[in-house]
Amino acid sequence: MKYILILAASYLLGSIPFGLLVAKWWAKVDVREHGSGNIGMTNVLRTAGYPCAFLTLVGDMGKGIAAVLLGRYFIGDATFTLIAGILAVIGHNWPIFLRFKGGKGVATIAGVLIAFHPSVAAVLAAIWLIVLVFSRYISLASIVVAVCLPIALFIFRAKWIEVILAILVAGVTIFRHRSNIDRLRKGTEFRFGQKVN
Repeated sequence: MKYILILAASYLLGSIPFGLLVAKWWAKVDVREHGSGNIGMTNVLRTAGYPCAFLTLVGDMGKGIAAVLLGRYFIGDATFTLIAGILAVIGHNWPIFLRFKGGKGVATIAGVLIAFHPSVAAVLAAIWLIVLVFSRYISLASIVVAVCLPIALFIFRAKWIEVILAILVAGVTIFRHRSNIDRLRKGTEFRFGQKVN
């Protein structure tokens, strides 16, 4: 029962729509009605500005960190702890509070990595930043990091189950970015700092 409760709590943590809540509270904007309609940090940045985007980033990363710490404190098993973190990512992507229409999970994945594999998180953060600086596409940076996630874990000699789970998470993350990939291909993707009307 304890395992089920931790996993359920992790999913519910992930389901908290910080982007939607912060933008409504701070900027009086429903981000679902603007830009890409996504509740994640990138669309919050476009539609509600930098302060809201920063608070969204902190909140979404915090969900991943909290889920890992929850699993670690109450269960202790490393694999279960990682699964708890993944449940937070699932909650972010398919939140029960928003009829399962959520974000893309990148910031929450980052939170899981910070708590679970800080060295890997640091490397991927550097890759994300480099791609962003040269391309000015947040989506492209996120897609590249998703591809690099299982590779980085393999290089850092993570357990095989962690690499397999990372491949699954990376695949879902790339799939969630399919609309961004289409806009990148067409040259219509929003660049960093670009506002929407």
